[in-house]
Formats: sequence, structure tokens, C-alpha cells
Amino acid sequence: MIYPTRRAVLATASGAPVALLLSVAVPSAWVAAPLWVAVVLALVAIDAVRAPAPPVLHVTAAGAVGVGAPVSVTLALDRATPGAEVALETGPKLVAADVRPIVFDDGLATTRIYRTIRRGTDGVSRAWLRWSGPMGLAWQQRTLAIDHRIVITPDIRPVRDEGALLLRSAQAGQLARIDRGEGSEFEALTEWRSGMDRRAIDWKQSARHHVLLAKDMHVERNNQIVFAVDAGRAMADPVDGVPRVDRAVTAALLAAYVALKLGDRVSLFGFDARPRIASGAVTGVRAFPALQRLAGDLDYSTAETNHTLGLSTLAAGLSRRALVVLFTEITDQTGAELMIQAVDHLLASHLVLFVLIDDAELDALAAAAPVDVDAVSRAVTAAALLRERRLVMTRLRHLGIHVIEARHDRIGPALVRAYLDFKRRNLL
Repeated sequence: MIYPTRRAVLATASGAPVALLLSVAVPSAWVAAPLWVAVVLALVAIDAVRAPAPPVLHVTAAGAVGVGAPVSVTLALDRATPGAEVALETGPKLVAADVRPIVFDDGLATTRIYRTIRRGTDGVSRAWLRWSGPMGLAWQQRTLAIDHRIVITPDIRPVRDEGALLLRSAQAGQLARIDRGEGSEFEALTEWRSGMDRRAIDWKQSARHHVLLAKDMHVERNNQIVFAVDAGRAMADPVDGVPRVDRAVTAALLAAYVALKLGDRVSLFGFDARPRIASGAVTGVRAFPALQRLAGDLDYSTAETNHTLGLSTLAAGLSRRALVVLFTEITDQTGAELMIQAVDHLLASHLVLFVLIDDAELDALAAAAPVDVDAVSRAVTAAALLRERRLVMTRLRHLGIHVIEARHDRIGPALVRAYLDFKRRNLL
């Protein structure tokens, strides 16, 4: 495909005023206008003929990347072609900060950075390559089929970056001891010290020996940890460009990695209007890739979350006491009431932990300066929503449910710290 460049269009347009003035001054010279257009068109044709042969475009990119992570797409030409430009066609899951055509500055290679905003499969499907002739008057363009697929997986960068650090912190100061089977067991009597759990005090032995003694229990292993991820409509809202459900999956994978390293059993459960994914309890770090693949199958949903159906299905599949970690979002008082009723049935047999992502957008709206009526209205509405959210969190805590609320980039470490605290306090 050949078409004129911007320079050719401007050259044609610039001759119009001159031709108009000339035809007014000398009416017989009206032929100058079409003659000028013909000259420019002839130059465009000559430039197109003298343009270099089409270069070969090579497109390379990573085959898999975590959601929210940048992906670099490298474009290279087989030979230097001055003025060459490329436009890429990608799917909706890849977003570029710069949407202008890609220019080859050095004539050989260049890079475009994209950000992944959703899980799934996306990539570069087509490319439009164009280059100009030596005079810069004619573009030659080719459409190339690329079909380079990029698999966007749950983000496990925090697992690699923070998992080992959190494990090292958890294991610091631990004494070497022999593991004698599963569950919690009595190890020895020791003198009670400040900071120990008061429930561990053995009052009968303390009275007999006239000193306050506590039971030193073997740290419980092989606990069951269930990560339940709400994938409903509210969890599809983006937080800093990435949906809440993806933030939740990343935090769940980080905590699952730590739990597997510490010898506990981990399972994953996802639901919206109905249960979507469910894994059996797995042990050992070798099972982590299977959890990661299953988490990648948890699709986005526009349906309202049915906590009653989801949590009752989850409870029916649990045969022993477990720590149930629920990632969800509080949107309104009515939905929160149904959620509390559904969770209340779990409390009799299980330890429940709610994980909420701090809504920075609502905080910003509530704290915004009242510059106009619309700003005041938004601030009042945001403050009311935040107040309802805090009321629901208070009710959950009064019921004996543990609640974590943190920024999206700190929710994973906060969850791991809570899990390790439960383990130290023998609550699992």
C-alpha cells in the first residue's frame, strides 16, 4: 500500500494560496494550480519508486508474565530503514502508556513496554510496518501477521521476592526439635514467662511445685489452610490498575507458599454466584505450581457474589478444623448482613480470617477538598461508604472473626504475619 506522507500533503496545500493569488493577478495563469498538484504527485510517485525494499520485522516478547507486571516487546529490522515506523495490534489485556507509532531511532531495533491488566491469554496479533522514500513524500505500508501469544498468569513475584524473606523471619530463633507426628502435643513443663499464652498455664502442677508452670506444646503441623477467593462483580474493580481478585490471588499464593514450606496443608476455593474452582488439600512445595495453575483458571465475573452458597459448599467439604481465609469486598449493608450470616456457620468449627484490600480511592474522595458541589457530594457519599465498611468490620471482630485490611501491595505480607501469629499462638 502506497500513500502520501504528511510532508506531501503540506506541500500540496502550500501551493494553493500562491496559485490563487497568481490566478487573481493573471487570470490566464489559472493552470498553475493543477500543474503544482501534478508536480507534487509526480514527486510522490518517484519517491515511492525509489523507496528501499521492504525490511523483515522480527517481534519477540516473553511467553508468560504475571498480571500487573510490565512486558517488553522488542521489534527488530533485518536492515537499517530510515524513517521506519510500526504500529502493533494487541488485545485488551495489554495496555501501552504510549499509543503513538513505534519509531526505529537507530534504524535497527526498538522496544515498547506494555502493562498486563488482566489474567488470560493475549499477545501481538498484527503489525503495520511503514517506511518512506528518500524524499519523505510517500509511505509504503505492509500488514504483517504476528500471532505472538503471551500467557498472563497470577503474579508470583511477591512469592519469589518476599516469600523467602518472610520464611527466614518466621524461622529466626526457632530451636531444633524432633517432629513427632501430626497435631499439637505436650512437650514439657516450663516456668511461665511474660508473653506466654495464659491458657498454657498448668494450675495443678503450679500449685504442687509452688511456682507458675506452663505446658510447652510441640508446634502444630499439618494444619489445614483454605484460601477462599470471592470472584464476584465487586472484586473485578481495579486497584491501581489491577482487579481486586488478582490482588487477592497474589496474596493467597504468597501465604500458600509459606504454609506449604512450614508443613501445612493448603487448598484453594473460588466462587462468585456459585462455586467456580476447588482444590483438594495439598502438601509440600512441589504442589505450589498446581495451585498457581488452578488460580489462573479463576475467571472474572459480573455476577453478584452468593456468600451463602459459596461458604456452605466450602464448609461441606471440610472434614477437620481449618483456617478459612476469605478474600472479599464489602459494598453495602444488605450484602454484608448476608455475608455475616453465612460466615457465622463456619465459626463453630473453624478459624475465620477476613482479608480486605484498603479502598484508597474512597479514602481520597472522602478527603478531597470541597471545591464545588459535586466534590462535596462525592466526599459525603464516600464517607458514608467508609463508615458502613468500618461498621461491618467491627461486627465481624465482635463475632470472633479476625480481620485484616491493608494496602494492595502489603496485603500478602500482612496475611503471612497473621498466619504465623496464629501458628505461634496455637490457634490453628
